Amino acid sequence: MIPAETLDQITRRFGFLEAQLAQGADPSRLVEIAREYDQLKPVVEAIEAWRGALDERAQARALLTDPEMRPLAGEELERLDALLPELETRLKQALLPRDRADDRPAILEIRPGTGGEEAALFAADLLRMYQRYVEARGWRWEVISQTETELGGLREAVVRILGDGVFARLKFESGVHRVQRVPVTESGGRIHTSAATVAVLPEAAEVDLQIPEADIRIDTMRASGAGGQHVNTTDSAVRITHLPTGLVVTSSEKSQHQNRRLAMEVLRARLFDMQRREQAEARAADRKAQVGTGDRSERIRTYNFPQGRITDHRINLTLYSLPQILDGDLDPLIDPLIAQDQAERLAELEA
Repeated sequence: MIPAETLDQITRRFGFLEAQLAQGADPSRLVEIAREYDQLKPVVEAIEAWRGALDERAQARALLTDPEMRPLAGEELERLDALLPELETRLKQALLPRDRADDRPAILEIRPGTGGEEAALFAADLLRMYQRYVEARGWRWEVISQTETELGGLREAVVRILGDGVFARLKFESGVHRVQRVPVTESGGRIHTSAATVAVLPEAAEVDLQIPEADIRIDTMRASGAGGQHVNTTDSAVRITHLPTGLVVTSSEKSQHQNRRLAMEVLRARLFDMQRREQAEARAADRKAQVGTGDRSERIRTYNFPQGRITDHRINLTLYSLPQILDGDLDPLIDPLIAQDQAERLAELEA
């Protein structure tokens, strides 16, 4: 049972925030207040729905003493008794602690794994898939660096994605994506298996992570890449090395000033992600399975072209809609992953 005092505190806080917005909050705190209000609104709606159903059940029970109303009251009680567990589950889900990074922009990194040129071509397919998904949701797509092979494959891509709830929707995409198909370079028609790695990192603000100037080395260089894409003839590309960890980040757009800013954002996101994964691993040390471990070496998904099949191994979900998925229709995969994560955290909360 959820403590009534906890629910009362949430509704009082929501009422206070609502009054602040109505009266004209301090402009310096307006964004913060509006964000908290938006986060609490679905929680308060779930509280009101659950409490409303409890009140209706109490009224229906009171009517059982009336001979004329007893049949209707019995039907209403039957409906409410079936509805209340569902409303309570929704309320518990709404009360689950939020990942503070869920509302942030994300840094998407894609690299080919095993499989040579076929892996690079598959990595390019994944990049297009995510770009189409981003466009369909009305988010913004900013290429930080992208290097292609001679055949149009992808050596590496780093992209910044901005919009509402970006990281919340994409954070379970991190891991090894495996493809099974006949490569364009295969003359014998044999099916090959290759892979690409995807990393989705929450963008970190300076307040989350301070990087001392003494900890980085910044080099400028000439951008390069296959096919003339993202190539220029001046030394505008920026490479930043984080000396304590050895992490190296490159940005190769046209402006050196912009490249330094973008590279620092990627570096900060990678360091922030390292901290988050260490914390998640510590919390999940005694758990055998968790959807959101963020393990970059975990094989999470298989794309089987001959059968038109895509399988997410974490939740044993198989869909026969590979062309639609590759065209950016990712919600049939993402929604069950989010639901599974909520179910796992709810089970842990109730244990």
